[in-house]
Amino acid sequence: PEGLFCQAANAWIDPWRPVPRALITHAHADHARAGCGEYWAIGRSAAVLRQRLGQQITLNCVNYGDEHRIGDARVSFHSAGHVLGSAQIRLQAGGETWLVSGDYKRDSDPSCDPFSVVSTDVLISEATFGLPIYRWPAGRHVAADLLQWWRDAPERASLLFCYAFGKAQRLLAELHQLGVSDTVLLHGAMVPITQAYRDEGIAMVPTEALSSLPRLADLSGRLVLAPPSAHRSPWMKRFKAPQTGFASGWMAVRGARRRRGYERGFVLSDHADWPGLLQTVR
Repeated sequence: PEGLFCQAANAWIDPWRPVPRALITHAHADHARAGCGEYWAIGRSAAVLRQRLGQQITLNCVNYGDEHRIGDARVSFHSAGHVLGSAQIRLQAGGETWLVSGDYKRDSDPSCDPFSVVSTDVLISEATFGLPIYRWPAGRHVAADLLQWWRDAPERASLLFCYAFGKAQRLLAELHQLGVSDTVLLHGAMVPITQAYRDEGIAMVPTEALSSLPRLADLSGRLVLAPPSAHRSPWMKRFKAPQTGFASGWMAVRGARRRRGYERGFVLSDHADWPGLLQTVR
């Protein structure tokens, strides 16, 4: 009931509930949960893990590719390309090698380390977008479309909804690579995570907390990033007729944008698409 368990290491990978020893692929809430006795994770994920699980957690920080003896298993963490500090976890014991992918993507992303191909006997892979309809455009092209959408509405605030950890920082990094120097406004949920990325040396456009501006500030022509939970919430009352968009792999599904009530959908995912999944398995 606790999730994936490796008997040789006496450890759980991304457990669903508190356990004595947790090996964490990344700091998203559905993979890293509070209450475990000790955690093992990539050092670049430490700041976000502590923000989410508590500063007091017992955290063993490791580097990509280094091998560690945990119980009777040899364990190593390898870049997954999902978000900052994300990892695939390789476990070797009894003459076998198993690899737990966690969430991953193979597309280029300036906000995190690239995906590593790891040899294994058994692969346990994610398959969030495991259907042939899911095929991603390059992130830089999506960012260019986003920039044009923003620039085309100088009289309106542009509200882009995206996940606070990973997606927001990827967009900020992609815009930086396009030469954007404007300051982007952030919902409060994104501020500490974005700072953690900056502390790890990720280059992004300038940002400012929306809450630092006067309540009646003119937001015409400004780009604001916010998590999906803020959509249609009281938080939006400060905006006068904004244009709204959502950045997600789910925007590849016809009708998803309309059903969710966004004016524009941008197909951008931090998970592997169908070709990426097949390439990894092969």
